[in-house]
Order: sequence, then C-alpha cells, then structure tokens
Amino acid sequence: MSTSNKKSIVRGKRYTAEEKSKIVSFVESYNTSNGRGGQSAASKKFGVAQLTVSSWLRTAGSSTRRSKVSGKGSMQGKLTNLLSLGQDIAKLEQELNSKRAKFDSIKASL
Repeated sequence: MSTSNKKSIVRGKRYTAEEKSKIVSFVESYNTSNGRGGQSAASKKFGVAQLTVSSWLRTAGSSTRRSKVSGKGSMQGKLTNLLSLGQDIAKLEQELNSKRAKFDSIKASL
C-alpha cells in the first residue's frame, strides 16, 4: 500500500483545565465589552474550533452563550443599565440638594 492511499490520522490537541479557563474567561470578557462575538474571537486568537469553545462555555455554565438574553444590546441589559443610572441620579440629586442647602445658608449669612 502506497503512502498516498493511507489515511492520515489527525489527533486533536488536549487542553489543560487552565487553558480552557483562560479561553472561557477571554470569551466572557470579550462579550462583556463588545456584547457578542467572543467565541469567534477566541477561536481565531487561540486556534480552537468554535464548537469546542461553545462546549467549554456550556460546561462552565457561562451565561455569555445566551447573548440575546444577557448581551449588551438586549432588553435585559438595557433595563439593568437604566436601573443603575436611575439609582446614580437619585444619589447625585440628594448630594446636590445638600450642597444647595449649604450654599443658601452661607449666602444668607453674608
């Protein structure tokens, strides 16, 4: 049998738990800052198949796979941002009212 007729056996690379964790963290970080595309970016950056990355995310219980539910542009994300901004505004308004009262008190004493 000639070598051209032999099927070459390709064995997949084995990744350590540390490597998998690093890639999953990269995907989560990328998706947090960009909303989506982390699996594709990780696949290109680390040379790992997107299906493999997806499997690792599933195993890790990552929520980044469900970008429509938790992504940057999703309704849930927007509502969370609105709630946070509303709370910040309320705190700043309280601080502003306190400073106005002090200002008016000092102004009245002149």
